[in-house]
Amino acid sequence: MTALRELYQEVILDHNKSPRNYYRMENADRKIDGYNPLCGDHFTLFVKLENDRIKDISFEGAGCAISKASASVMSSAVKGKTISEAEELFHKFHKLMIGEADPMENIESLGKLAAFSGVTEYPARVKCATLAWHTLHTALTTKEHRATTE
Repeated sequence: MTALRELYQEVILDHNKSPRNYYRMENADRKIDGYNPLCGDHFTLFVKLENDRIKDISFEGAGCAISKASASVMSSAVKGKTISEAEELFHKFHKLMIGEADPMENIESLGKLAAFSGVTEYPARVKCATLAWHTLHTALTTKEHRATTE
C-alpha cells in the first residue's frame, strides 16, 4: 500500500470519527447550506471574517465519511487564511479532485488535503469530497445561502 493511500485511510477515518470545527457558530458573518443530492450529504457552514481573513469557521450536518472528513480538513486548512488564500486552496483542491493535479507534486502546499487524491478512483465520491469546498467558495464569493454539487 502506498504512503498516500495509507494517509488517505488515516485522514478519512480520523476526521470522520473526530471532526474538527464541528459545531454551530453563533454570530457568523456567513452561513450557508451545502447539499449533495447524489448521496444526501448536507452541511451548514459558518464563517466568521475579520477584514479579509477567515477568523473562524465551523460546520454541522450529516454526510458520508468522505464528505465529513473533507469538511473537517477544509475547516482546519482555511482557518486564519485570507479569502484569496482560501480561494487558491479551493482551486488546488478542485484540480486535485478532477484529476488535473498530481498530489505528489503539490503535497507540501496541500498537506493532508493530498490524501483525498484517492477519491478520484471513485468518481461518484468526488462530489462528496468537494461539497464543503464548493460551499465555502460560494460563501466567500457570493451572497447565496445555498450551494449544491449539481
